[in-house]
Amino acid sequence: MELDWLLAPPLPAAVPRQRVLYLRLREAILSGRLAADTRLPASRSLAATLGIARNTVLFAYEQLVAEGCLVADRHGTRVAQLPAAPGASQPVSRTQGPPPVLSARAAAALQREPARDAEALPFSPGVPDFGAFPFRAWRACLERAWRDAGWRQLGYAAHGGDPSLRAALAAHLGSVRGLAVDAAQLLITSGTQAGLDLCARLLADHGDTVWVENPGYLAARVAFGLAGLQVHDVMVDDEGLAPGAEDWLRHPPRLIMTTPSHQYPSGRVMSLPRRFALIERARAAGTWIVEDDYDSEFRRAGPAPPALFGLQPGATVVYAGTFSKTLYPGLRLGYLVLPRTIAADFIHAAARATRAGQGIEQRALADFIGRGHYITHLRRMRARYNARQAALRAALRQAFGPGLLLSGGEAGLHLVMWLPDELPDVAVAQRAAQVGLGVRALSAYARPPVRCNGLVLGYGNLDEGAVEGAVARLKRAVEDASAGPRSPIGAARC
Repeated sequence: MELDWLLAPPLPAAVPRQRVLYLRLREAILSGRLAADTRLPASRSLAATLGIARNTVLFAYEQLVAEGCLVADRHGTRVAQLPAAPGASQPVSRTQGPPPVLSARAAAALQREPARDAEALPFSPGVPDFGAFPFRAWRACLERAWRDAGWRQLGYAAHGGDPSLRAALAAHLGSVRGLAVDAAQLLITSGTQAGLDLCARLLADHGDTVWVENPGYLAARVAFGLAGLQVHDVMVDDEGLAPGAEDWLRHPPRLIMTTPSHQYPSGRVMSLPRRFALIERARAAGTWIVEDDYDSEFRRAGPAPPALFGLQPGATVVYAGTFSKTLYPGLRLGYLVLPRTIAADFIHAAARATRAGQGIEQRALADFIGRGHYITHLRRMRARYNARQAALRAALRQAFGPGLLLSGGEAGLHLVMWLPDELPDVAVAQRAAQVGLGVRALSAYARPPVRCNGLVLGYGNLDEGAVEGAVARLKRAVEDASAGPRSPIGAARC
């Protein structure tokens, strides 16, 4: 048997020959170059052929025998029978199934959704103004957190999150959102997605039904689907989530996920009567409501609508919030506010299910809130975003005419620009991408039979001075998609 290639150049620098021989034999066996049951030369013979010490061959043979790649017995040393060695020549069965892939739930999570790789582009939704972030104040809080750090901050975070952050956040929510909660009801998470995942796993069982808004937050569908829940779409009207009798009868939910204060992405606000009705119906059905209050801090005018959480005593509501929009997404910190009846058990179960970190960042954020930097930043950004939205509205009406229909501007960082049915939003979004805009098609957030046609225009990262230029590019994209100048006046319907 010709085995000179086992030590043929090039040889890895500074690697002992016995190691090189072992690695090359192993690769040849696993790739199928040395087929199963192939008898190898005796150690003395192979050493003479390769011009190396016999102990070098013995080392390689013994190591490969120990790993199960070779079999040694009184008849000599041969290649072992390995199950489906990669690259080996294997007979193909006509009934052989496809190679292993992701689970069906994971595959469903890969459904097409708006691209998230263009966050620096004008009109990208959900992106805050990074340039206005209070770097100096935040850096000072981080430096203090590191200076005072102990082993607790370097290890996993405390159950529920850093106590100082939970206390500071409870006080903030009481003054800003009117939530009468204490620190023991707060669970710090690594963002909204992690909070939704915990709710899916700890408040529902595999196979239970969860309601999501249609159109709605795509990442919520992914979180619930991967947790093994049956996702049921419920339509949204001018007053928010609008379940009908058939939804309650044929798809009774264990969980309901909703964005009542600023529906994502349409921007509609759930009316107070519907809030009370949803709470009462959910309580009677033994259903948990997950209230995602993702951007209520940025109201355009007046206070935010009252949260579902705490609206009625005993409401089965879990309140979810995030710092991704108010500070920056990379911070990866969010929170859940839990009813007192389940808070202790939920937090204990969450600690068993996952291990939280970011102890330094949590301590710094508590300091940032406690020193008043957070509320000052919110006030400053609220005024900035309101001015930015006003400039965008004026530029859009100047470009497309006074009949243009816009919605969703009561809060948050985006507007919806409605389009007529004969001007598909997907085509406009594609043309917009070609001219450097991060516009998203509203229809991408909806599932049949609901049909939406509009554009989601984020303005958080769009300076007032750049508004007119961005709108001019958007107008060009609309004209290109419609094969000529036109005013894209559509009806607000989903």
